[in-house]
Amino acid sequence: MNLGSRMISPAGFALAAISVLAAAPAQAQSADTSFFVTSNGIGNGGNLGGLAGADNQCQTLAQAAGAGGKTWRAYLSTQAADGKPAVNARDRIGNGPWKNSKGTVVAKDVAELHGSNGLTKQTALSEKGDVINGRGDTPNRHDVLTGSQSDGTAFAAGEDRTCKNWTSSTQGAAMVGHIDRVGLRDDDASKSWNSSHPSRGPDGGCSQNDLKSTGGDGLMYCFAAN
Repeated sequence: MNLGSRMISPAGFALAAISVLAAAPAQAQSADTSFFVTSNGIGNGGNLGGLAGADNQCQTLAQAAGAGGKTWRAYLSTQAADGKPAVNARDRIGNGPWKNSKGTVVAKDVAELHGSNGLTKQTALSEKGDVINGRGDTPNRHDVLTGSQSDGTAFAAGEDRTCKNWTSSTQGAAMVGHIDRVGLRDDDASKSWNSSHPSRGPDGGCSQNDLKSTGGDGLMYCFAAN
């Protein structure tokens, strides 16, 4: 019997080793991710199925990217309604620090996230590690749903800024931020990552068509809360 014919050649060992080494860092990076922008929206405008539906979207995308071992929350606020108190986005996302899929820390804690954070077009990456299209790209997808004021708190009850607390694609409007921190003007609102302007459009503000008409796609920020 020719035992040599069953042996793997040195070249084969080398190729196998290279394959393992090439795959390992990507897997480790994904598992370490604790912040991302959703690569796609749910597809039903501002109707996300409430906070639970939005959180599930974050968890599902994280799982597909290899980072499903954490508890993921959507950065969304809700307004007081029907006897239920408001919910602040900043209170839902844990304590930090938060890293994108490349290992870059975008904020060390909640205070820094709502102060001098490291969020830019180059760091606000999707769960796949991709840069999200911003102003000047085609299509522009830089509007991200938050329903929040700049400090991460909910708006007062009254004028809708959450598409009926993320349950409607036909009524209300949604406050959005700019992923790339670029807008029509050189002002704080245009540069805000979480509170730039309310959604608007031919259907009022909460349909998928409305979100796309002003440079959005129903995207969300997702943070690991643990």
